[in-house]
Amino acid sequence: MGLSASSPLTTIQTTVSEQPQSEISQCPMHQKNVEASPMKSCDSSSENQNPPVPAHQERAYEYVQCPAKSTTEEKIDPRNMMPPPNQQPSPGQPFQLSTVREESTIPRAYSEQKWVYPSEQMFWNAMLRKGWRWKDDDMNPEDMSNIIKIHNRNNEQTWKEILKWELLHLRDCPCGPTLVRFGGKAKEYSPRARIRSWMGYELPFDRHDWIVDRCGTQVRYIIDYYDGGNVDKDYQFTILDVRPAFDSLTAVWDRMKVAWWRWTS
Repeated sequence: MGLSASSPLTTIQTTVSEQPQSEISQCPMHQKNVEASPMKSCDSSSENQNPPVPAHQERAYEYVQCPAKSTTEEKIDPRNMMPPPNQQPSPGQPFQLSTVREESTIPRAYSEQKWVYPSEQMFWNAMLRKGWRWKDDDMNPEDMSNIIKIHNRNNEQTWKEILKWELLHLRDCPCGPTLVRFGGKAKEYSPRARIRSWMGYELPFDRHDWIVDRCGTQVRYIIDYYDGGNVDKDYQFTILDVRPAFDSLTAVWDRMKVAWWRWTS
């Protein structure tokens, strides 16, 4: 389970902290729907004027509702096409889990809000929906707390890597990018990951596709997650490979420039 929408949530040589934050923060984070407005603009508009954007889905480019069903009528949140977050303990749950949700630093597209991470209880329930059973593992509350911290840290680091790529387009998009939607594709290895495996490197344990709005242009980023060994004191163990997908000539040119910089640096 990744980020979820709610009110109150590899590298280029220049780091994120050196440049984009001050310039990006000067602009509003919401704008008109990109399909309705082909012009690249930072103008504000009411979120209610935009069609709902599904936030959590299995495949990043497909507007599909999550397989969360209930026998009773539930009010569906139009922002993410999901029922209310499940913060209730599961049947037979061996211990209580926190329902506190941490707000991320990731701006949500077409909104002034940021994305919000799931709580420990929400993450637990999501794992159960995917077939995991706690009786198969020796779990305790501290383990669940650490899982949440690792999950959130990975997402924050992923966004920082995306911002480094987006520095290439800071002049065209001074507002900076926002996250539209995302999806997990753990069983669909990227061509780059497969080529690396043919060369003897390990395959990533997970893959995400994040769809980013660049002032009116949607850009798909591929993120491969590799096991980096033991978890450090900052709850980071994942090695991230973040890059724009080859969906446009602009993305191809960006990848070529960065590859040249890395080769010659």
